[in-house]
Amino acid sequence: MKRIKRRYLALQLDSECVPSQKEFMDAVWGAVTKLYGEYGASLTSFALIHYDAQEKLAVLRTNLAAMDNVRTALASITSVTGKEAAVHVLAVSGTIKALHAQLKA
Repeated sequence: MKRIKRRYLALQLDSECVPSQKEFMDAVWGAVTKLYGEYGASLTSFALIHYDAQEKLAVLRTNLAAMDNVRTALASITSVTGKEAAVHVLAVSGTIKALHAQLKA
């Protein structure tokens, strides 16, 4: 059986409002399903690892094969909870430890 390679994305939310974790994930899921449909969204197998509402930072896990699709969907987000917003990818890494090291550097 082949091992699934995963990637971790550090995200910065640029918005005037402070959305909750659920509101943020609804926006991400909405963007992915809008671009790729339900089947395409299921192939991404992404999960929210960490979300800091005050700093507007998030860590998202996805598989390597779907990483480009996830990044495209994140770039297409224009609003969260009806307010204008944008999601920026700060760093991408194969492990959470290396991701945190990249963010501190």
